[in-house]
Amino acid sequence: MRAAFHDGLRTAADNDAIPCHRRADTSIRTGKDNARIRIGSCSRRPQVNTAKVVDEREYGCGRRIDERTYFDAAVPREQQADDDKQGDDRADGIQKFLHAVLWHNAPMNASHTRQLPIGVFDSGVGGLTVLRALREALPHEDLIYLGDTARLPYGTKSRSSISRYAGQATALLQERGIKLLVVACNTASAVALEALTQQMQPVPVIGVVEPGATAAVAARPGGRHLVLATEATVRYGAYRQAIARRDEQAEVRELACELMVSLAEEGWTDGSIAEAIIRRYLEPLAELAFEPDSVILGCTHFPLLRPAIRQVVPEGTAIVDSASTTASVAATMLAEAELLNEQERAGQLWLMATDGAGRFARVGGRFIGEDLDASDIEIVDL
Repeated sequence: MRAAFHDGLRTAADNDAIPCHRRADTSIRTGKDNARIRIGSCSRRPQVNTAKVVDEREYGCGRRIDERTYFDAAVPREQQADDDKQGDDRADGIQKFLHAVLWHNAPMNASHTRQLPIGVFDSGVGGLTVLRALREALPHEDLIYLGDTARLPYGTKSRSSISRYAGQATALLQERGIKLLVVACNTASAVALEALTQQMQPVPVIGVVEPGATAAVAARPGGRHLVLATEATVRYGAYRQAIARRDEQAEVRELACELMVSLAEEGWTDGSIAEAIIRRYLEPLAELAFEPDSVILGCTHFPLLRPAIRQVVPEGTAIVDSASTTASVAATMLAEAELLNEQERAGQLWLMATDGAGRFARVGGRFIGEDLDASDIEIVDL
């Protein structure tokens, strides 16, 4: 294990130590049939006298429910009304009791949640720039990172495929148990953030597009914003729409800069080659007489190219790094929700990928700013 990780990196062999978060079971068993009653599941029976028999079996972190519905013998309306009222009174009593139990246990549940890690996923290694920013902003937080390297890049895929891949990656992190999901992929943030937010409820979800747009508008209100991104992010217009929602006076241009991804992964992040390629991408702006007030790094690879970009763009242009802005939003959200980990030690780190542990370690080390070994990466199947 590399000493640079401050003993904070968990290897694949340490996988059993990863916490598994189970949802609180807000139910009790009652009656001779040992039936399970849930908060909010009791309601007035319909006029057709219908009963449900529910057989629940728990499997790991999930739950399977088999239901069958049958009709019983006819019951006089007067008796049915009395039964309904008694059932409603009983349900109200059970609900009040369960709410009291949950209220009493709330501090314990909150304490457990604070100890859960933050989950981060990307289609590859680019999201490690976000992970690095999170470690700097939240040094005591445990982190789980998943790079879907077997199916990268997401940007060339259809919307339905991107949504499906993102949902599968999220489900894996959800199974491991997390208190916050950071979607460190601009394409997934642009396409699937709303669906992932619904999937993760009540766990909060943060993408990288909205924090970047907010920071750009704050830095240059009513200004001209240039977004450097990948083809998919430009095609979906995610930053343009996010900025327009915040500042109707803003002007936005988006450029797809695919070669800059390769520069970052190969480590050619400064010098004449990197600057020449960036300058070539920006040439069309001169023809449009568009001089940006801010440049938004709309791909998680691009923070590595910030020194070269600074050499090319006009002096005084604000450079907005979506990785650092996303980490800042995450820190604020956890603080406001009183979910910051109060442990004194440095946070632990788990790294997962869906393919290519060796390449992930070699390239990812540059993004995270630490030496990585293939043995540090757990290979998982989605």
